[in-house]
Amino acid sequence: MKALFFLRHYNDIDHVTPVVYKWIESGHQCDVVLIGSTQFRRDFRVQYLSHLSGVRVAHVCELFSWVKYVKWRLQMLMLTRNVRRIPILGHLAEKLADRFDESQRMPLWRDTAESLLNRCFGDSGKGVVAFDWIERNSVICVEWVEVVVEMAKNRGLGTVSLPHGDSPHASQLIRRGERRVEPDVTFSAAKIFDRLVVPNEMCATRFRPFLDDSKLAVLGSPRYCEEWLKILAGLMPPSPLVRSNSRLKIVMFLRKANFTTFWEEVSEVVHMIAGFPDVELIIKPHTRSGWKQSLTKDSAIKQLPNVSVASDDAHSVHLMNWSDVIIDLATSVVFEAVRAKKPVLAADYLIAARSAVAFYMPETELRCRDDVYEKINHFLAQGCDDFYVEEHRQRFIREMLDFPDAHVLSRYVGLLEQAIR
Repeated sequence: MKALFFLRHYNDIDHVTPVVYKWIESGHQCDVVLIGSTQFRRDFRVQYLSHLSGVRVAHVCELFSWVKYVKWRLQMLMLTRNVRRIPILGHLAEKLADRFDESQRMPLWRDTAESLLNRCFGDSGKGVVAFDWIERNSVICVEWVEVVVEMAKNRGLGTVSLPHGDSPHASQLIRRGERRVEPDVTFSAAKIFDRLVVPNEMCATRFRPFLDDSKLAVLGSPRYCEEWLKILAGLMPPSPLVRSNSRLKIVMFLRKANFTTFWEEVSEVVHMIAGFPDVELIIKPHTRSGWKQSLTKDSAIKQLPNVSVASDDAHSVHLMNWSDVIIDLATSVVFEAVRAKKPVLAADYLIAARSAVAFYMPETELRCRDDVYEKINHFLAQGCDDFYVEEHRQRFIREMLDFPDAHVLSRYVGLLEQAIR
């Protein structure tokens, strides 16, 4: 059986790569087409996929002529919300989109979609096309994805939307400007697919207002299932981090810039941690928007001798392996640490949200500055063992990562096979 996987950025490469691996292990073939930045051609997971028998990996710029690729990319930028938010460029993009309307954009959309579908499937009417969770604010405009999906369906191909992340939040009003609890239209693009897959019910609640139950599948987390974590451990590039003699090593993971974060208090916590003897702290900005966050530009923090900002070549897994304790501002990357029994401190009081980690495991929650101080004192005095209430941790693993059981990747392959049939 044949599949066509589209990958956009770091997160969906991280979460879809395990599904591609299992698809190939099950005896199938696929094309992987990168439609985001060309830099991801060098990503270690993309390199891994390119060496698997039965996988063809290419960036879209390698598959179109230079002229066609430039036109396609410019047409994308004209419609994406990230560009629309930039004051001058946004106004220009809006004006161009008004003058160059949908009917004029459609020939290029259809030409590029047909080219990619022909390359993968030829005249065959059997196969499946898989995107990640394409959202209304995606850097790849929904209009083009809609054309690809429609043309795939007209050929008799299945269409599936796969996870590009997880749900680190147990609450809804988490971004700046969100003030009403109501369905988030950001997720409404999901209805264009035959099936949409989520790791757990907490993620499913985002999509249920827009999908029938028959189109929504809850299959567990491909990124954090044990089968993939064992393989991933052997794929990671060498860590740039060096173990020092500090008694307690802490990593702080930050969220994207558009999520509400109380930066003044985050700074206070960083300075307080820096005051503990023999404690070392590394701050990990968000992969895509860390440059927008005030903490990474704070000159006072940069001068603290035992605090540093993680370099770009330090992957989250490197940081977790280096650390003894993790302070989390609601990121799904710490789910791996929970599975490994490494202490995660859910700093919910630093954000306008309730984290999934604190929701399932109340013992992890930081509710005030005193909690931070007392937890670090405890780790220094008594070590980091026996941090979790095991019953709580097992429920988290069972409901968030391994739902309904540990055979996660096989379920994903089964769903893709079903989409073809």
